[in-house]
Parts: sequence; C-alpha cells; structure tokens
Amino acid sequence: MSFLIVACGRCGGFLLAKDEQKTRTCPYCGSKVTLYKAKKLASAKTANEASTILRRLKKDKFLNREAKHQ
Repeated sequence: MSFLIVACGRCGGFLLAKDEQKTRTCPYCGSKVTLYKAKKLASAKTANEASTILRRLKKDKFLNREAKHQ
C-alpha cells in the first residue's frame, strides 16, 4: 500500500489518502475530493513517510504565507 498527498481543489488544504481510495473529505472545508482529479503533490510508500512529507508541505506553505505578509 502506498499513500498520496493531494491538494483540495476548493480550499487548497493538503490531504493524505491511501492510493486505493477514490474520494476523501477535506478536513478543512468539508469538500468531497475526487482523488484521481486532485492535484497530486507527493507520494510515499509508508504512512510514516507520508506524514513527514505532509508536515513539511504544511510548514513550507505557512512559511511562504508569512514571508508574503512581511
């Protein structure tokens, strides 16, 4: 089993999903995300690796947003 990190098409939030899933509900906006249509940001072989990638993406997004406001 592998994992995907995708972006929600509605709010841009990052989602973690198993590669065999077809849809996922965004935890940020509640939108139903069709995974094969979603923007794929990364993939990982293990849940731990996927979680690490997801944390890094969230941190980078936060830092980029902060830099724009300075």
